[in-house]
Amino acid sequence: MVLKTFRWAFLVTAAGLAAGALYGGWAALGIVAILAVLEVSLSFDNAVINAGILKRMSAFWQTIFLTVGVLIAVFGMRLVFPVLIVAVTAKIGPVRAVTLAVDDKDRYQQLVTDAHPAIAAFGGIFLLMIFLNFLFEEREITWQTWLERPLAKLGKVETLSVCIALIVLVVAAMTVATHAHQHGGGHADKAQTVLTAGVAGLVTYLVVAGLSSFFENRIEEVEEAEEAEERARAGRGGKGAVAALTGKAAFFTFLYLEVIDASFSFDGVIGAFAITNDIVLMALGLGIGAMYVRSLTVYLVRQGTLDDFVFLEHGAHYAIGALAVILLVTIQYQISEIVTGLVGVVLIGWSFWSSVRRNTRLAREAERRRAVDRAG
Repeated sequence: MVLKTFRWAFLVTAAGLAAGALYGGWAALGIVAILAVLEVSLSFDNAVINAGILKRMSAFWQTIFLTVGVLIAVFGMRLVFPVLIVAVTAKIGPVRAVTLAVDDKDRYQQLVTDAHPAIAAFGGIFLLMIFLNFLFEEREITWQTWLERPLAKLGKVETLSVCIALIVLVVAAMTVATHAHQHGGGHADKAQTVLTAGVAGLVTYLVVAGLSSFFENRIEEVEEAEEAEERARAGRGGKGAVAALTGKAAFFTFLYLEVIDASFSFDGVIGAFAITNDIVLMALGLGIGAMYVRSLTVYLVRQGTLDDFVFLEHGAHYAIGALAVILLVTIQYQISEIVTGLVGVVLIGWSFWSSVRRNTRLAREAERRRAVDRAG
């Protein structure tokens, strides 16, 4: 089952790592591997969410999502989007950006380094909003309870995350942005650039979140209408309610999943800029990671169960928060991509270990209860 489901991911991994090694040696291979792990860790909760929704759809719409959706998610967001970010921030055409990245790496590096404050501000605020909204959301299961429970209570204050993000942006513009790192080791005042890019990142997040909410509401409306129609048919002696979503409900669900995919692609791509500016390595690493995310979605759907490691979603969001801070700091200071990559890996590993300990504890408690029942 595992080999069948992940075979394409394994093949893409082998090809991507080989291409990275040929492109830039062992160092490039390591960066590709870190980016792949980063993408999987940041998008793990996306796979779980997708699986939970996808299992309600008909076989036809599942196939559409897992085929057409792959083209949009892998080739669109992970390959094209990084090029567009560089093109916009460096004020060059997309074709020119790709040409420079391949043929004139020194000039490309100069453009990206000079544009990095805008990229870091945009991505840092976008990722920070994801992290803050996760922390301020009330949930039954908490990982770092001492922190998450009080913040969930504060989250009842509307627009709190927006206010905090704007405060962080202003502080960054008044501190690290005034001595932003530039090509050649110099520094420049990029406060206005950082403010503009940060606001753009905030607006982008609000638009994506708004679209997700819109499609989610539309799905609920269409589902209620179709359920009412099915009940009416059953009352007339017709067939009962269908098990899988079809028609309008499935279509809106498909659109909703694509919006969710796009939003999680943002954090993966933006986070990748904290590790490397090379769009070739970025495309290879994120492409590998995206294939694993898709395969994991298929695996969860076919198994009919979600993952038992409940803290992994928490670990992924804490990694997002760490990347947000790192991106803002790199406006002025250089941080090794190895350190940046390992931060996410450590947080994911910690959350996985915590999940295993929780499962072991629950299993022991269940065994003790069974022993008491047998003794009674």
